[in-house]
Amino acid sequence: MNTISETFEDKLLGFTLPDRSARGRLVRLDRVIDEVLSAHDYPPPVTHLLEEALVLTALMGGLLKSEGEDAQLTMQAQTKEGAVSLLVCDFRGGSLRGYAEFDAATLADLGANPSLTSLFGTGYLAITFETGAGQRYQGIVPLEGDSLSQACEAYFSQSEQIPTLIRVASRAGANGGMAAGLLIQHLADGEEGRERLHVRMDHPDWEHVATMAGSISHDELLDPALSLEAIVWRLFHEESETRVQAGCEVSRGCRCSAEHYASVLSRFPENERAEMRNDAGLIAVDCAFCAKTFELSL
Repeated sequence: MNTISETFEDKLLGFTLPDRSARGRLVRLDRVIDEVLSAHDYPPPVTHLLEEALVLTALMGGLLKSEGEDAQLTMQAQTKEGAVSLLVCDFRGGSLRGYAEFDAATLADLGANPSLTSLFGTGYLAITFETGAGQRYQGIVPLEGDSLSQACEAYFSQSEQIPTLIRVASRAGANGGMAAGLLIQHLADGEEGRERLHVRMDHPDWEHVATMAGSISHDELLDPALSLEAIVWRLFHEESETRVQAGCEVSRGCRCSAEHYASVLSRFPENERAEMRNDAGLIAVDCAFCAKTFELSL
């Protein structure tokens, strides 16, 4: 496997196993995690949940054929009865953001390591792909399993009929957190775009690839001295061919701006804008993603 430079953090890595009809993505988030989480004072269970969600969003966003400004992947988990009522993350052109809404009192009653079911109750997971060429498709599945990763595996199995294995790891540290993940899929006939009627979850090639990929440890995913290319090599060096392709840089990015909110508010009738104004005659708008407040005179 020939590489020009190695990838360590805050960047996607793509790879394919042509003879096994498989493709994969790897990501390790370092600085990005801290920047996203710093916008809100999340308790540990929500911090851990959001770390996993950000990794998953980056991995799935890396599957978009176009990484241009208009191509976007959005993941949303929502419920009306859990401690966490809403979790939203999106990825566009390497720009990653996310936030969560939760009830602190309900969350405190769940203990230190609540299950996904405890956090959300009966909820759903919606994953939306926007290609940037006017195409948009969405899949919605029940929010089930032991983790968001398992729920995403179920999404690909049920909504797209693509056998998928996902592994995510995260840890906190004195100098900030780190999170990383691996996603690998089996594609029918080794070619994207073909009908998937003959995809088999028990295909021998997929069973082999899933076994190899599933052997990755949390320590390997999070080892800052181990490049993503080295992880691919450890897992698949016995394959006849492994193709590796560097992906885009991943950065924390929020698209909020005074101009954007002014444009949105201008669509409201004057009488409704009047009701929004505070005593100073300004309309205050909070960005849920980055926690900035914009005061606009409209």
